[in-house]
Amino acid sequence: MIGARGLSVRLGERDVLDGVDLEVRRGEWVGVIGPNGAGKSTLLKALMGLVGHRGEVLLDSRPSGGLKPRERARLLAYAPQTPALPPEMTVFDYALLGRTPYIPYLGRESRHDREVTASVIERLDLTALAGRHVGELSGGERQRVVLARALAQQAPALLLDEPTTALDLGHQQQVLELVDRLRRTDGLTVVTTLHDLTVAGLYADSLLLLTGGRAVASGEPAQVLTEELVGRHFDAHVKIEPGPDGRPVVHLVRGGP
Repeated sequence: MIGARGLSVRLGERDVLDGVDLEVRRGEWVGVIGPNGAGKSTLLKALMGLVGHRGEVLLDSRPSGGLKPRERARLLAYAPQTPALPPEMTVFDYALLGRTPYIPYLGRESRHDREVTASVIERLDLTALAGRHVGELSGGERQRVVLARALAQQAPALLLDEPTTALDLGHQQQVLELVDRLRRTDGLTVVTTLHDLTVAGLYADSLLLLTGGRAVASGEPAQVLTEELVGRHFDAHVKIEPGPDGRPVVHLVRGGP
């Protein structure tokens, strides 16, 4: 569904991504992890065509460079970590922007577009805020509104940059469970960047570990979340053990480096 071959991005004098390969099958959830500055957000932007890059990006087996913006938007939705939100726009109208790829030029949204948007808003526990202006919302509420716009797009693949940032524990779980349910029921393909390594290992089918713009490990969570790899690339002293479902749980150890 999503592929990258030799993906590289240079910003100024620095290689932010350097020869990254990625393959995400339809219906798979891939978590991108790594220390700050590793290139995680840049990878998502490159997949979206938002930054210039070298190498090849494939969407549904087609080179992304040959796709028109509407074609790309019908294949791939993106929720950035810190988007510019119009403060005077209502929550409903902002989420409705996700339907733009399906609205004719100079046309208006259909009843179906509004129904899809209302359904997503309800599933993200935003119904009570639908008439509020985006500028009035808390950081966590804005984060859910950004996700609502991406989900309203109904693209078969979804890129999420730190989707749980600023969310309380309950809403973190609500968002992740909703995305996971869509993946299982609708075959949604998901790529997320996540700072919480335990959460990444809990929800993702596979992980890609970036350091200094390069992919240094990939595979199932138990293969990537090892004490040796996490300790070396995050400069952290950790204890990793299997959780109740067998997936790795990462614990910080006091007194580490």
